[in-house]
Amino acid sequence: MDLTALALRATAARPRVLLATVPGGAAVRLAAERLLRLRDWPQVPTPAQADLLLVAGPECPELQAALERLWRDLPAPRARVHARTADDVEAVLDAGRALLASPAVQHESAAPPAEAGGHQEGEHGPQEQHEGDDQAPGNGGEDGEHGEDGRADDAHGGPDGEHAPHDAGQDKEEEHGDGGQADDGRDADGHGDNGGHSGHDGGHDGHGGGQTEVPGGLPMAGQDADRDGLTLDQLHVPLGPFLADWPAGLTVRLVLQGDVVQRVGVDEPATPAAGGAAEPFWVQPWLRAASGEPVPVGEAVRRRVAARLDSLGRLLEVVGWPAEAVRARRLRDDLLSGAPRAAVAHRLERFTHRVGRSRTLAWLTRGIGVVTAQQAREAGVGGPAARAGGDVTARYRQWLTDVRCDLLRLEDSAPLDVAVEESPRGLWSAGDPPSAALIALLPRSLEGAELAAARLVVASLDPDLDELAARSVVEVARG
Repeated sequence: MDLTALALRATAARPRVLLATVPGGAAVRLAAERLLRLRDWPQVPTPAQADLLLVAGPECPELQAALERLWRDLPAPRARVHARTADDVEAVLDAGRALLASPAVQHESAAPPAEAGGHQEGEHGPQEQHEGDDQAPGNGGEDGEHGEDGRADDAHGGPDGEHAPHDAGQDKEEEHGDGGQADDGRDADGHGDNGGHSGHDGGHDGHGGGQTEVPGGLPMAGQDADRDGLTLDQLHVPLGPFLADWPAGLTVRLVLQGDVVQRVGVDEPATPAAGGAAEPFWVQPWLRAASGEPVPVGEAVRRRVAARLDSLGRLLEVVGWPAEAVRARRLRDDLLSGAPRAAVAHRLERFTHRVGRSRTLAWLTRGIGVVTAQQAREAGVGGPAARAGGDVTARYRQWLTDVRCDLLRLEDSAPLDVAVEESPRGLWSAGDPPSAALIALLPRSLEGAELAAARLVVASLDPDLDELAARSVVEVARG
C-alpha cells in the first residue's frame, strides 16, 4: 500500500484553503467564499494552517513578493492556484485538489530549488493540470451545514443562548501573536520578511532608535521617547497586505511602544498590472449610472446592502463571533444572487436585531477608534462612517440601521442618481472615491490605540482599495 498517496488523497478530499485577495479581486473572493462554503472546504487565516493557497484577482506585480512569502510558509503537502476571474474559481479549486493529490507534484514542490527543475510552483490557472493527474469532483457539502471557516454554524455564537463573542484580539493573537504578528516572528500577512520601512511614517528612518535585524529576520525593539517623555522599547509591525478579513492590498505600518500604537504609516495602495484591472465590484451600479446607463435604484441598493453585510462579516470574524459572520455572508450571497426581498427580509431582521442588541459585542468595541462627525467631515469622509460619529460600536450599528432602511427599497425601479444615492462608503466620485478619505483617516484613528484593537478599527472603516482603480482610470483618461 502506498501510504504517501493515501495521505495525499485524504488531504485533497477536504483541503484547508488560504484565500489571498489582490486589489480588483472582490468578485473572485466572493465567488470563492461561496464555493468553499458549498464544498465544506475550511477557509483558514494563516499559511501554517493551509494546504491550498488560492490567489483571487488580477495580476498585481507589486504584491508578488508578499505572495511568495505566503507560499514559502505553507507546509507540505501544498498547492498554489490563481483565479483571475469569478468564472475561474471552480476549475481552479479542482486543479488545486488534483495538485495536492499528486505524489509527483508534491515531491517536486518539496524539493530544494536546485532540484525542482523547470516546474513553476503555484501558477496554475483554471485549465492547467499536472500530467497524469485526475481532477476529482468537488465535495458537495450542504450550504446550510458549515461555516466558511469549516466549523458548524453554531460552533461559536453570541448572547441570547449561544456563546458570547470573545475579546477582539483573543483568537487572532493565538494565531498571529500580538494581534497581527505571528509568534514565530512572521509579520501580519503570515511571512517573515519585515523589509525596509524607510519612507513611511511607521518606518525606521528619522524616528530615533529604529530596530535591529538579527539572524533569522526577527526584529529587535529599538528605543524612543513615548508621549510621557519616558524612553521605552519601540517595535515596527506591518499589518497586511494579506491578513485574513482585511482590505485587499492594504499595508499599514505601526510603531509600537508596549502594546500601544505610537505612529502609523500607510503604504501606497498596490494596483493591478496594466490591462488587468477589473471594474470595482461594489460600486459597479454607480459607475454604470455615471456613464449614462439607466440603472434602477433597487439594483444599487441591493449592492449596497450586500456590501454592508460583507463589512459586518469581516468585523464579526475579527471580534470573534464567526457564527454571525457566516450568517452575514450567506445573506450577502443571497442578495447578490437576486433573492427577492420576501425571501431575505425575516432573516435580515433577525440578524440585525441579534447583532445590534448584543451587549457583549458593544462592550468589546466601545471607545475604540473614535472619529467624531466633525473629524470625519474635515477628513473628507462621508457615508456611514460620518453619520455614525463615534467609535467602532457606533459604526457597526450605523451599518445595521442602513441595512434595515435599505431592505424596504430593494425593488425600487426609479433611475439611480449618483449625486443623491450613496455608494457603500459614501457619495460616489470617480475622481475622489470615498475610500481614499477612509484610508487617509486610518493614521488618526489608530494612533493611541492598543494593538489588539487596531484590526477592529480597520474593519469598522473597511476602505475598498478597488475604488482607487476607478480614480486611476479617470486620471489616465484625462492625462
